[in-house]
Amino acid sequence: MQAAMRAFSQGGECMCIIALVLAAGIAVFTERFVTLFVKYNINAAAFMSQIQKLVAANNVDRAVKLCNAAPSALLSRVIKAGLVRAEGEALEIRGAIEEAALEVLPLLRRRSTALLGVGVVAACLGVLGTAVGLIRAFSAFDGKGPELDTIGLVDGLSTSMYPLVFGVVVAIASLVAHFVLSGVATRIANEIKQNSVKLNNMLAARHRPGACSAPEERDGMAF
Repeated sequence: MQAAMRAFSQGGECMCIIALVLAAGIAVFTERFVTLFVKYNINAAAFMSQIQKLVAANNVDRAVKLCNAAPSALLSRVIKAGLVRAEGEALEIRGAIEEAALEVLPLLRRRSTALLGVGVVAACLGVLGTAVGLIRAFSAFDGKGPELDTIGLVDGLSTSMYPLVFGVVVAIASLVAHFVLSGVATRIANEIKQNSVKLNNMLAARHRPGACSAPEERDGMAF
């Protein structure tokens, strides 16, 4: 810990700036993590199993109440949009589901590039800090000729590497965090798309007992 604090203090001004960039990245990651894993997320398999049973039992009102139990989950919002139009025409149901999906899907990608920006900025600041450190190290011994302090020069060169190491570490952490959050966002988006089509077919089948889905339903939803 002491070695890390010494490296931070000797690394120059860029170390402080990289630390601020890191703090911003942590704030973005924390907000996105809570939003995607807690607020927007839901057990899609269990949720849709219940919805399917309720729709099959013609208990649409109960299905809507089930959606209301998880109002912040994106999948439940899309499913609810279709359920409240369950007595309408097939095109009306499909339009309501598509409209709801188009409203919620962009929420998954909000600030999705922020962590990438944090990584790029941190890496660039690390390179800048190292370049400045090298300039200072060589400038300190400029003109000393044979009296050049080799140990001092090596010390200065090694110290100038601290910003680069710190910047690269922050950049790697930011990229890993971005990939983790992107994976969760993609999974939720796929669940919304797949289960939207399932709901559309279930509700359409209620109006045509024993009939196959119409061609437009077999083509899937247009997101």
